[in-house]
Amino acid sequence: MERSPAPKPQPSMADVAAHAGVALGTVSNTLNNPEKVREATRRRVLSAIAELGFVRNDAARSLAAGVSTSVGLVLADLGNSFFVDIARGVEAVMRRRGMDVLIVNSDIEPTREVHNLELLDRSRVAGIIIAPLDTALARSSVLPTRSTPTVLVNFESPSLAYSGVIVDERHGGRLAAEHLLALGRRRLVFAGGPLFLSAVSARLDGAREAVAQVPGASLEVIETRGLNIRHGREVAKRLTSQSAGRFDAVISASDLLAIGLVQVFGEVPGFSVPGDIAVTGYDNNHFASESAVPISTVAQPGEEMGQAAADLLLDRIENPTTPNRTVTLEPHLIPRTSSLGGTWRRD
Repeated sequence: MERSPAPKPQPSMADVAAHAGVALGTVSNTLNNPEKVREATRRRVLSAIAELGFVRNDAARSLAAGVSTSVGLVLADLGNSFFVDIARGVEAVMRRRGMDVLIVNSDIEPTREVHNLELLDRSRVAGIIIAPLDTALARSSVLPTRSTPTVLVNFESPSLAYSGVIVDERHGGRLAAEHLLALGRRRLVFAGGPLFLSAVSARLDGAREAVAQVPGASLEVIETRGLNIRHGREVAKRLTSQSAGRFDAVISASDLLAIGLVQVFGEVPGFSVPGDIAVTGYDNNHFASESAVPISTVAQPGEEMGQAAADLLLDRIENPTTPNRTVTLEPHLIPRTSSLGGTWRRD
């Protein structure tokens, strides 16, 4: 008779340190004194924790005792600094309440997202905050968390089955378009997609509203297959090869898209950003300000969103019958070189 394989041992702090390439003390400080750890190192440790499924010993003891002092945080993509900001906000609130945050990364994979939710539910955490992927699961009135109190962040439950925290995406798209229009740009392109993503479609709606208010302004839509740098490069190649001079501004649905656009524009002799074409991004990803041409962006208040989600979850844990509600926060524009630099005059 074949023996069933021995259960895989739970990862330790030493495993996390080795995976992240840092000292054991750095892992400890990331968990207990994050202000002592550089941001880049902290992000690397948090990614290692999520990838390995590490659970702190003190959290494990509390779970075994049946009284959890931990909450779970399911993030869509830890490679995006926006979600790291959300995690920072959640941790700040929970730390003040003496609670730990167990972070897991869905890495933009729906099956992994379901696995993470089921894992945290089985672990009997006190509650779960999820920044979900934009799928049918996120719109469902029943997530795989059974009776575990659950709150959404960066997504609104259509049926208000769960409380949540969102940003006014329509207003964000309007801010980007209004900024470009105020600079005299009139031939605009919106680049982003897929358009079935609710955040992208809302940003497009806001941009359309702003353009409709300005006589002589136009907006063309180029739907992309994603929101990464390579998708932005694809759009830029299309604009420079087929539509030279046709447009004078691009509203990108993400900062990574905008960076890809600027990269290709910079490879075209005699073509300049923003001289020939101005570009805006969205999210205020940390890469946006560090790009060769710093990207003007619509910033989402990630830390504030995390704090608000943590407050909603604590309220749900302490008052289970409290009606669900959605908290809406406002984005703001951060103008940088990609739209402001250089000189440009409208014909």
